[in-house]
Amino acid sequence: MKTALNTLKKTYSLASIIEDFKQLTKVGLAISVVFSSLAGYMLGVGAEGVNFKVLALLAIGGYFMVGASNAFNQIIERDLDALMDRTKNRPVASGRMSVNVAFIIAATLTILGIATLYIVNEKTAMFGAISIFLYTCVYTPLKTKTPLAVFIGALPGAIPFMLGWVAATDDFGIEPGTLFMIQFFWQFPHFWAIGWFLFDDYKKGGFFMLPTGKKNKATALQIIMYTIWLILVSIFPATGLTGALSLSIPAAVLIFIIGIGLLYYGVRLYQKMDNKSAKALMLASVAYITLIQIVFVVDKFI
Repeated sequence: MKTALNTLKKTYSLASIIEDFKQLTKVGLAISVVFSSLAGYMLGVGAEGVNFKVLALLAIGGYFMVGASNAFNQIIERDLDALMDRTKNRPVASGRMSVNVAFIIAATLTILGIATLYIVNEKTAMFGAISIFLYTCVYTPLKTKTPLAVFIGALPGAIPFMLGWVAATDDFGIEPGTLFMIQFFWQFPHFWAIGWFLFDDYKKGGFFMLPTGKKNKATALQIIMYTIWLILVSIFPATGLTGALSLSIPAAVLIFIIGIGLLYYGVRLYQKMDNKSAKALMLASVAYITLIQIVFVVDKFI
């Protein structure tokens, strides 16, 4: 009986450690970022085809970099996270994990992430390092100061899609720049929708996430405006003005239709001004970025 209890305790402890690591690195977000990077890589590969070693390094290095950013973020915001229902059970905020342990994990992931991406090429490592710096040292401190923090946070958030292209080509030009702009504009309807339905919880932590600071028509209108810009930049490669990054007319039409679907949810939020509509918009935005990345990749290979 005693042996069984000890075994159960060890198993539970291991499971708890794994769960805390997943929460510290935000595994769901990290996987979505890795997906964007891999999509960008597939768009950048040339006639030589897919290099699965590079693909694996990009996925692993990308996870490390995102995990490091999230870990540093939770260290810095631990006292504020403890005030909000959404975040109070995070490992550092709840006290289950010490700041020192979290810092060691974050620093280790940073070193491993940069080293892994450096094996791919120097530019990929550089952009990965820039992403961590902007997210940790600029975006995170600004979240309690000004709504402009979302604009700053959109910069590191837009890097993954672009990073994949740079990993495939070791080059930065209009092609990865266009991928960057797609993911940059996408983040505004996405994060402002989250800021809307979590407004009261964010307020407990003193975070300024909405552009006007309020859940009002002006905020909803800005969501609509940025969604329109997102749709336009998403179909822009169909013009043939984005170098080796191309998009067929049928694919552009499909992306446009998907974009109209996203815009519908933005307009509905403007009309209804409620949390339910904001949650629907957030889910629609996740579907949008995933679907258009798939369309871009499929369009290239058919």
